Formats: sequence, C-alpha cells, structure tokens
Amino acid sequence: MLRLTELKLPLDHPEGAVQQALCAALGLRAEAVRDITIARRAWDARKRSAILLVYSVDFTVDDEAALLQRAAADKVLARTLIRTPDTSYRPVAQAPALLPARPVVIGTGPCGIFAALILAEMGFRPIILDRGKVVRERTKDTWGLWRRNQLVPESNVQFGEGGAGTFSDGKLWSGIKDPQHLGRKVLTEFVAAGAPEEILYVAKPHIGTFRLVTMVESLRAKIEALGGEYRFGTKVVDFLVETGRDGQRRMCGVVTEAGETIETNHVVLAIGHSARDTFFQLQAAGVFVEAKPFSIGVRIEHPQSIIDRARFGGFAGNPILGAADYKLVHHCANGRSVYSFCMCPGGTVVAAASEPGRLVTNGMSQYSRAERNANAGIVVGITPEVDYPGDPLAGIALQRHWEERAFVAGGSNYCAPAQLVGDFLAGRASTGLGAVVPSYKPGVTPTDLATCLPDFAVAAMREALPAFGKQIRGFDMAEALMTGVETRTSSPIRIRRDASFRSVNTLGLYPAGEGAGYAGGIFSAGVDGIRVAEAVGRDMAGLAQAA
Repeated sequence: MLRLTELKLPLDHPEGAVQQALCAALGLRAEAVRDITIARRAWDARKRSAILLVYSVDFTVDDEAALLQRAAADKVLARTLIRTPDTSYRPVAQAPALLPARPVVIGTGPCGIFAALILAEMGFRPIILDRGKVVRERTKDTWGLWRRNQLVPESNVQFGEGGAGTFSDGKLWSGIKDPQHLGRKVLTEFVAAGAPEEILYVAKPHIGTFRLVTMVESLRAKIEALGGEYRFGTKVVDFLVETGRDGQRRMCGVVTEAGETIETNHVVLAIGHSARDTFFQLQAAGVFVEAKPFSIGVRIEHPQSIIDRARFGGFAGNPILGAADYKLVHHCANGRSVYSFCMCPGGTVVAAASEPGRLVTNGMSQYSRAERNANAGIVVGITPEVDYPGDPLAGIALQRHWEERAFVAGGSNYCAPAQLVGDFLAGRASTGLGAVVPSYKPGVTPTDLATCLPDFAVAAMREALPAFGKQIRGFDMAEALMTGVETRTSSPIRIRRDASFRSVNTLGLYPAGEGAGYAGGIFSAGVDGIRVAEAVGRDMAGLAQAA
C-alpha cells in the first residue's frame, strides 16, 4: 500500500473529489487505483477566504515499484508519495508460565491504563492500584464539588479511574516523536472502547468527557479479562526498597494505607501530576526526585463565536471545521513567557481542586464542543532555579500557596476568584461581570486576581494579553473573563529514569506519564505507558529466562 500526502481540496469539495484528485496527482485512471482510505485530514486556514482541507490518502495499485520509480522523477510526487508505514502493534515479550511476582501499576489515568493493558496483553496479569474510585462513582463526587461545594479529597478531577484527562477536552494529539507508531495503538484501543472512528484520521482528534467515561470502563473490562486485577480505594503510602550486596537499590514491594504489603519487583509509577503526598513518600524512600519547570496563571473565557470568526472568517460554523481553537505565545520584557494552555473550544472552566482549602481551575469540553464559551489557560512559565530553588519539592509549596490565596479570594467555599480582562489590564478589582457568562461551577467571585498570582506573572500577563489581541481580534476585549488559578499545568517534579525507563537509583521502579515528568496530556501519557510496559515486560521475561 502507498500513501500520498499533501492532497489539497477546497473546504466545500463534493463527494468523490478525493478520489478524482488522487488519480489526477498520480496520473492514473480511476480503475487503476483501489482500496482508497483517508489516513489523515487536516485543514489549512492561513487564508481565511480560501480554507483548504489537506489529506493524506492510502491506496493500492498493481505495480507499486513502477509508480514509485516514475514518481522519483517528479519533484512533487517524490516528496509526497511514500510507502504506507506499518502501524500495527506487536507485543515485545511474553510472560513465562510461572511468574515470581506480578507487576504493580499505580494509577489509572491514561498512562496507567495503557501500561496495564500492554502488560496484560503480554500475559503478566498486572495488579492495578488507584487511591480513587471507579469512574462513575468518581463522577458523582466531582459533580458534588461543582454543584454543592463539597470536595472529596480522594475522588475528584485529579484522582480516580481515568485520571485528570477524564474531565478535559479529551485531546488526542501531541508533538512527541513516535517512530514506533505507539500512538496508533492508543487510538485503535480507544476506538475499540467506543471512541468515534474519525480519531484515526482527523489531524486534531478529541473525545470529550462523557465518551471518555464509557471508554475507561470498557478498557478496564478488557484488562480484567486478560488477567489484570484492579483495586480501587487503595492508596500506596510506602515504597519498600532493599539494597543488595552490589550496592544497587531494588524495589521489593509497596505498602497500602490499609496496611497491606504487596510484594513485587516491578512497579509502574503512573500517579499523575497532583499526587503530592506520594511525591514526598518517594523522596523519603530515597528515590531520586528533581524539581521541574511548570507554569501558573488563569483560565480565560471568550464567546466561542469570536474565536470562530477570528480563525475562520466567513467559514465560521462549518461542521467540518467545528469550534475553532488557538495556540498563542508571547515572550515578555521581564524575561517570562506567556502562552495558552489546554485550549477547550466550546467548553467550560471546571473546579479541579484535590486538597481542602485550596482552589484550582482546569478546562473541559464535551465531544460536541457546543457550549457558548471558549476557554484556555493563560499561563506564565516558571523555573526551579529562579522561582523555587533548593528543595526538589519546593514547587509544591509554591503551588499550594497560590491555590490557598485563590481559595480565600473566591470566598473560602470553592467559588473561584474572577476578573474582567479590562479591569485586570487597568489594575483594578472587578465588582461585577460583563457579557461573558462564567461557566465555572459552583460559581465565581469578582475580585482582583493580582492577589492570587506572583507579581512577575501579573506583569507578564498584562503585557501578553494586548499582544494576543493583535493575533486574535477581540482576545483582549474588556469583558472577557479570567478565572483563577491554574497551577496544575504539569508536574512540578521529575523522577529521573534511565534508557531502560527505570528510576536512575532504584531498580524495578518505572516512573511514567505526567506525574513523573514524561508526558503532557492523554495521548502522550498513553504512549509513555506503552513504552514503560514494554520495558517492564522485557525485563521480567529476561529475569525469568535467567532463572
């Protein structure tokens, strides 16, 4: 099978135009080209008056070698015609009949799910631990915060089956390098679990919260059918490490809050970016942990129609294009960078707190992306060396400080502090709201967000917002709404690992995903879970053979 890339057609092209354009580009008759499949569909909106769809198309012909040879003499075809890559997934190991101990996966976010799935498919029957609840019970608890101001510390947007990505836009793309096409395994498993098939070919696939809930349940059922064992409400409070005669530290088990010791020599640590108590336990156990940059800021909301018009012009509302997104960055005079983060078209701002007395925001969309507002994080990068030097876990203290300030500014009841962009730029507190209706539940309190953010962040954002307004008309409109605070953009630590995906100083411990500092979103976390599971499988199979 061959693939032709960069096949461009008008947004409103008729049915059958892809096949016609493909045959024309190849210089072949229609009957000579068979098995035509859309491999990728993106859009090019650089000219808003002439938005194009850009396709990559897979197909077969009788004599592939002859076509490739002829294409080599054509400058365009030489660049755009390739052999279709093999993206099928093949296990890298197989569990022996007798296992000395089962691997343990801690966390059931996308990283933990895919680590568990791959281990189960290889026959290693993983034990999967999660401090939270199954996804439907977790959803009820999360709604309890949004509707009744009641936080359940172990069951919320951050903790429970599905991880933080369950209550998000469900974005399934990333800029990671993926030469083994592990991302295709993630997408195909999602489709098998109930995701729409379009995620296999659209350039920026997403799923949305409601669909993610049922998919997470389906994946759990598959893992259990393959021998995996889930234990919810099981919080790990200690890591058992022994030092051998060779001086090497090795995992020998974990201890749960209930007092149970689970003996294992292989632990996949997929705990997410908000398991702060576990970060401290790892440090106490002697695991090498280092500080990592992250960002802090707010959520900003605009009418989605403004973003659609700015990005798509007269094509705004086209069903193929859907609700428009954006990606913005500005480098400030004070040396800081301000950028948009986790943009949610047609979505809502959500309460994402996981600790009592602290307030956190995030963004979420359903598959339809049909809510009235667009929202995104507008965040400022910070670095350990400048902003929280010393203790590797000092970034957690910084996050907590501003989350506590936001909690108080919002009314100490999980309502969030909010401010109109016009007031923020003018340096005055907001006393009311404007045309943008806040989507955050349980509610917002107009105030001065400068009290909830570091001074350097306030200064950088006041410089960046007008600059963003020049890129997207209306972005700095006076009645756009900012809601604080956004502190969980990524993990404040990295648990450094070696080329075999193991902790650099603790054999058998495999740091993975966002919490360990190796992913940023559902897709990259899933891919990292696969990579780590493969490393565990290779090691366990090798150990078994050596025995």
